[in-house]
Amino acid sequence: MTEKKAILVIGAGDATGGAIARRFAREGYIACVTRRTAEKLEPLVQQITAEGGQAHGFGSDARKEEEMIALVERIERDIAPIEVAVFNIGANVRFGITETTARVYQKVWEMACFGGFLMGRETAKAMLPRGRGTIIFTGATASLRGREGFAAFAGAKHALRALAQSMARELWSKGIHVAHPVIDGAIDTEFIRSNFPERYAMKDQQGILSPDSIAEAYWQIHQQPRDAWTHETELRPWMESW
Repeated sequence: MTEKKAILVIGAGDATGGAIARRFAREGYIACVTRRTAEKLEPLVQQITAEGGQAHGFGSDARKEEEMIALVERIERDIAPIEVAVFNIGANVRFGITETTARVYQKVWEMACFGGFLMGRETAKAMLPRGRGTIIFTGATASLRGREGFAAFAGAKHALRALAQSMARELWSKGIHVAHPVIDGAIDTEFIRSNFPERYAMKDQQGILSPDSIAEAYWQIHQQPRDAWTHETELRPWMESW
């Protein structure tokens, strides 16, 4: 009998997070996907099911400790062991430094970093007794350098990167692969299509990132043998300046 295994995707939106869930579901993983509102996950759950996979959608606030604890416990108890966990919440907002309120700064940090800590801690607790698992934190250009107008976002993404590094150094030796892919470039999303049409026009030249291509990279990270694990890798279109 095939052993059941689950992937947890925190922040499974209509683009990258959804593509990651679908990619792993094609390999037999039960996709457990979250957003703040469970109803918004129905199209993704239905798509995975139609493709022959299994999926469960959960309305969950990643910033709430009690909700994250309950979510991981429920999946482990009622669905399957969490073999892979992906933190994919964005929180990309732009404010000049004098317009950045304390509330904005704290909210961005809670979404883009604190939620990652809660997911990482709880899934590590579940994985450690088994001595295996993969935890992936989605990074961004702001993980590496701050830009004008992005003090809150860059601060949160820098902190998430530090969390991933610390967890990797602690957990690799215990069989848990912690990785931090940096997504550097525009992604094929409705937001880019609507707000940056000139950038979106580069899609035909493979000039923006495809969510499916990102998902494939995540699958490859999970498949790496222990003697050649990646911690940080950068994914960008060929025409992206860096």
